[in-house]
Amino acid sequence: MDVRAHVKHLPISAQKLRLVCDQVRGMDAEEALVVLQFMPQKGAAFLRKLILSALANAENNFELNRQDLYIKTVYANEGPRQMRYKAGARGRYKPRVKPSAHLAVVLSEYED
Repeated sequence: MDVRAHVKHLPISAQKLRLVCDQVRGMDAEEALVVLQFMPQKGAAFLRKLILSALANAENNFELNRQDLYIKTVYANEGPRQMRYKAGARGRYKPRVKPSAHLAVVLSEYED
């Protein structure tokens, strides 16, 4: 059985989130939480919170055991970009792009 969780409109670029996702893909869910807790990247906190949410979904909605779950799939996609402008030299403007990302995780049970 697969358990899914996702979060949208995170204030970080998808490229930075993918670097964190690659580190924990395929890991045991409990082990991934420990690894993410000590990672210095901003995206590690977002991913850790999402995995905790997926584990809670598995326990409460599907009555699965936490220790039997692993990260089957985790991916980060680009969200909408906010365009902001700042005054530049000689009356021009400089665009500032503020990216966002959508993050999803799928947990699955180990096969006996």
